[in-house]
Amino acid sequence: MAKKMVYFFGNGVAEGHGLSKGLLGGKGHGLHEMTHAGLPVPPGFTITTEVCRYYYAHNRQFPPGLEEEVLQNLRKVEEAKGQKFGDPHNPLLVSVRSGAPVSMPGMMDTILNLGLNDETVKGLAEMANERFAYDSYRRFLQMFGKVVLKIDDRLFDRELEAVKERKAEELGKSAKEVKDTDLTAEDWKEVVERFKEVIRKETGAHFPQDPYQQLWMAIKAVFDSWNNPRAIEYRRIEGIPDDLGTACNVVAMVFGNLGDDSGTGVMFTRDPNTGEKRVYGEFLPNAQGEDIVAGIRTPMPLSKRDKKDPNQISLEEWDPNVYKELLELADKLERYYKDMQDIEFTIERKKVWLLQTRRGKRTPKAEVKIAVDMAKEGLITREEAIMRVDPYRFEQVLHPYIDEKVVEKQLGYVPVIARGIAASPGAATGKVVFHPDKAHDLAEKGERVILVRVETSPEDIKGMAAAVGILTGRGGALSHAAVVARGMGKPAVVGAEMLDIYEDEGYFKVSGEHTYNGKEVVVREGEVITIDGGSGKVYLGDVPKVEPELGGEVAELLEWADEVRKGKLGVRANADTPEDARRAREFGAEGIGLARTEHMFFAEERIRDFRTMILFASRKGERYEEAKGRIKSYQAEDFYGLLKEMDGLPVIIRLLDPPLHEFLPKTEDQIKETAQYAGVSEEEIRRLVEATEEANPMLGHRGVRLAITYPDIYAMQTEAVAEAYLKLKEEGYNPKPKIMLPLVAFASEMEKVREIVEGVLERYGLKGKIEVGTMIELPRAAVKGDEIARYADFFSFGTNDLTQTTLGFSRDDAGKFLPEYIEKGLLEDDPFKTVDDAVVALVEMGTSRGKCEKENLEVGVCGEHGGDPKSIRKFYKAGVDYVSASPFRVPVARLAAAQAVLGERC
Repeated sequence: MAKKMVYFFGNGVAEGHGLSKGLLGGKGHGLHEMTHAGLPVPPGFTITTEVCRYYYAHNRQFPPGLEEEVLQNLRKVEEAKGQKFGDPHNPLLVSVRSGAPVSMPGMMDTILNLGLNDETVKGLAEMANERFAYDSYRRFLQMFGKVVLKIDDRLFDRELEAVKERKAEELGKSAKEVKDTDLTAEDWKEVVERFKEVIRKETGAHFPQDPYQQLWMAIKAVFDSWNNPRAIEYRRIEGIPDDLGTACNVVAMVFGNLGDDSGTGVMFTRDPNTGEKRVYGEFLPNAQGEDIVAGIRTPMPLSKRDKKDPNQISLEEWDPNVYKELLELADKLERYYKDMQDIEFTIERKKVWLLQTRRGKRTPKAEVKIAVDMAKEGLITREEAIMRVDPYRFEQVLHPYIDEKVVEKQLGYVPVIARGIAASPGAATGKVVFHPDKAHDLAEKGERVILVRVETSPEDIKGMAAAVGILTGRGGALSHAAVVARGMGKPAVVGAEMLDIYEDEGYFKVSGEHTYNGKEVVVREGEVITIDGGSGKVYLGDVPKVEPELGGEVAELLEWADEVRKGKLGVRANADTPEDARRAREFGAEGIGLARTEHMFFAEERIRDFRTMILFASRKGERYEEAKGRIKSYQAEDFYGLLKEMDGLPVIIRLLDPPLHEFLPKTEDQIKETAQYAGVSEEEIRRLVEATEEANPMLGHRGVRLAITYPDIYAMQTEAVAEAYLKLKEEGYNPKPKIMLPLVAFASEMEKVREIVEGVLERYGLKGKIEVGTMIELPRAAVKGDEIARYADFFSFGTNDLTQTTLGFSRDDAGKFLPEYIEKGLLEDDPFKTVDDAVVALVEMGTSRGKCEKENLEVGVCGEHGGDPKSIRKFYKAGVDYVSASPFRVPVARLAAAQAVLGERC
């Protein structure tokens, strides 16, 4: 590699200023930019992501020249700090930290206090004090042992617990009551010797005393951590490319564990849970950064207003001047980056040092509020605010929540059993599971689970991703569980310290002083609980939840989105009932893009008539006519309700399109019931069922093919549409129905069936007043869009079936192999969730050919893809006029449509 591989920062010099996160990683980029801005950052250097990529491309070997560049930059750090790496009297210590281009909290590795050995620890003691020096040494030994030497962390924990048990006897306390701060310099010396013995036993070699050997082993470990199992799993979950690589940052140590005038903390420039404009965070005196993330000690809040216990002391009270300085630094960083920042800091003898800044992870609700507020404050534009909100996470803003008044009204009591820290909002109900692998396995089988842990670690990521909610007994609002849950948009309650959690035994218990009924509660694995990440409460069983409504910043953002997309990309809803239509309209749908008439027949009294009509369609007769008449009555009632709810907006009604096998009687009980209802023998029903059976019903006798062979079925449905229309007109409404013919492949089919429909409309005086179009769901129809458009007033692409017929994948069976295709990189996305490019090409072809034939042809998409943000961007480029999504995805589609329009402007 001929390029520069290492960039220095310190004393106002930032060699990486203006370079990308892709090269320096997020952490390195922040360190260089903060240094350039004149903020207090300890000196260090960044090894680029290019080195990481080279490392993996060359069998985990470093590129030529890297060692020389690292040593040159280490000399610069020594000069900036006035210390020397490996010097026994005035030693420079460093941290070695990962830093990917995209934030991956806790997924990769960090080593602190590197450079300590049996000699330099004495020099560190001379510079400060023995207790601090040996506390730092034991931290380094454990981190190095775990991260670099791959030793089980629990072996170190056991040795520390043994020392604490001895100390407990001295102090007259229990071992659990002994805190790290109770241990003296002599105690830490004993811990150091025990840790070195663990390393010797586990590796067969002594702990490396050479600081330079330590440094290169640590750099290698950081690059290796890019491909550790938890990092790979996190990238899979978050859709982060595997080939980005991580940078490696080597930074001079500053110490928060020097004594009671020092400490470490994390702060957000806005509340990551609510988005409120206020600095929010936690602080631990006499500690190092890993102590906060690990959740081992309960941190203090930064501000007085966040105190949960009057006996707590906040950083604002601990040192008002330091607190004021942190507020000023937070404001500078937010204005510099024009986004909410997550900042790590250390206070060393009352001096503030910034160790990291990055875009703060936030809940979906906070993401919306922050974007809207920043636009109003003038920090960003409205367009930037729209683009800031992840449309996939935005869907979670509409999560249900718990209102205890509703719970009490329905249950007669409120079954609260515990309270913790509200770490990530939303309510979730599921079965209690204590182990991440089991949570993953059960979720794969369709179970909803709540992962319950004493505390989470990065290794738990697979189970956390699978669970619907997370509950921990330890940890603060910025612990690993809280940060990851917020990033995933999952409800989480952390730090519920009244829970006694027995993970291996498979239960937790809560004493009666905390429970709703005053009795001890024991909850075993597999039992159901509900957590509310907005209030921090834990409930026994499944409690009622309240559906959210659009309002506040969410409604405001969507109004801005509508202004951007209006006239360019419309948003409608797929709705089959008046209730769905009402909800869709409340969520901003501009009409119904798909009303599936066959979905209206699943009610028990209707399915009997529907089966009778289908089974006797070829024979006609009294039973057939009676069943058809009742169905017409049902349909007219359904269409009336839909059109009334959508008064003044278009409603596209798709005529019958069932693969018949979905509706015919299958079981003996169903056959018996159908026979009794139709007044014929069971044997006759069996014969009729057998006569309608097909080898491949999805490509069989369905859609317009039914109308060709049984034209009076579509005629009956058209009559129902016409009668609903006329009734509403009489009542003063403005109905706008459109009739859609499904599964058209040939222009001749479209011409023939349109004649049937318009013949009925003419009898009602409605010919020309109700449009007749088609659903394009076969490749031939897209290719021949110009021919079909001669007989169609509109096109609507049914991308569910178009995906099946284009890719040759059965939607019902593809789940057996698609996950493996995605895991092995054969496909980037599930084509039934995000539309495949070949399907988009057909949409574009059908749209352009159809509009060439008929300039005013309206074209939409009504498959499930109409609510998928990535698909919406593709459809906009393909030239469609609107997308149609399920009611609950309408707000997401509105946002994604605006982003698609803005994306084209860039």
